[in-house]
Amino acid sequence: MTTKQFTQFGAAMTLSLLAGGVMAAVSPEEATKLGTTLTPLGAEKAANADGSVPEWTGGLQTNAAAVDANGFLDDPFVSEKPLFTITAANVEQYKDKLSPGQVAMFKRYAATYKIPVYPSHRTMAAPQAIYDAAKKSALNTVAVDDGNGLSNFSDSRYYAFPIPKNGVEVIWNHLTRYRGGNVRRLITQATPQTNGAFTMVHFQDDLASPTDVTDLDMEKASNVLFYFKQRVTEPSRLAGNVLLVHETIDQNKEPRLAWVYNAGQRRVRRAPQVAYDGPGTAADGMRTSDNFEMFNGALDRYDWKLIGKKEMYIPYNSYKLDSPKLKYEDILKAGHINQDLTRYELHRVWEVEATVKPGERHIYAKRHLFVDEDSWQVALADHYDGRGQLWRVGEGHPTVHYQQKVATYSVEALYDIIAGRYIALGMKNEEKRGLEFGFKATIADYTPAALRNAGVR
Repeated sequence: MTTKQFTQFGAAMTLSLLAGGVMAAVSPEEATKLGTTLTPLGAEKAANADGSVPEWTGGLQTNAAAVDANGFLDDPFVSEKPLFTITAANVEQYKDKLSPGQVAMFKRYAATYKIPVYPSHRTMAAPQAIYDAAKKSALNTVAVDDGNGLSNFSDSRYYAFPIPKNGVEVIWNHLTRYRGGNVRRLITQATPQTNGAFTMVHFQDDLASPTDVTDLDMEKASNVLFYFKQRVTEPSRLAGNVLLVHETIDQNKEPRLAWVYNAGQRRVRRAPQVAYDGPGTAADGMRTSDNFEMFNGALDRYDWKLIGKKEMYIPYNSYKLDSPKLKYEDILKAGHINQDLTRYELHRVWEVEATVKPGERHIYAKRHLFVDEDSWQVALADHYDGRGQLWRVGEGHPTVHYQQKVATYSVEALYDIIAGRYIALGMKNEEKRGLEFGFKATIADYTPAALRNAGVR
């Protein structure tokens, strides 16, 4: 390419990006903050004014605690006691550091809901390769199509905007966070009745990153964020049903590809309903498809507004809740999960407000998402109906898998404060093993043709 041709090409690219509603990447000078004044993933490295949110010093070490033969984690903070407990009697004292949804939970379940607050520990860590990818993203990735897609991202793959400038960039960090490469998990879901009675649904989830899938044409997969396959293993009436998802990055350009295999009918079908407010799998109407992982999927139905950053009491370091010593009946109680098993800490979060765009529809007319600055995982999510009434309150209880340096959810709870019911997803306490990292995946495993074999009971 001649100098003249290169200049013309650059000018054309610039015009194309401007036409697509581009949001610019950060400057090299600003990117130097990553790993200096900011953590490698973009959080404030320093402690807060009074030290109650400590300085980030690298997160948990890989030997922070023991891991048993089945992959279950010991609690690095097992000897700690709560600093104090927030209850309905004293909630007014702490309202400035709680979400409206948390406050509503105290009103709905005044006798039983509580928030035990422990010392704060900034445990988030990631492999060096992920830190390098985040810095590459900061320098190169731009949001296009009004924030609904990403350009110059496929080479880095993680944390699209570690130094975000607006609400949609914060949510992109949640969507593009590091999940541990190829991860297999045996998990359960329950939707307790108002009296606490429940039936467990068991899943095997396989999530594969394109960079860890063999025989994959990376050029053809440049718009794929990950591959996901979910098989129901219990109860018998649902066993063998399988969901396959090719999660795309720009879902306006290429909508999420999803298929379901129905074991009873022995048929594979496209599943466009596995998106937005389509019903969640075996969820008894208690969650939408985009409630999974607190929020997932396309961004295009909402306007995303960055409210700012604040300090809040959020679920954190939930190792006790993840213990294999617990039974599911220890966790699942009437109205909400057993709050004696939870742990909350003071951390800085980004608050983002999502409002349904004019002409679009979603059962949640407004959402407030509170995103942990260290992990970029959504910690709390308040959902409002079309009347502006608070409807569902989400809490994501996280742990850091210190050996693999990756943050995950131990339990995702979504509370319907109007109906008095809830759904709890992600529990594995009684399963035969914890998370399995690094399993071998080929692209043939994530094709519609593979669903029938995956669904054999």
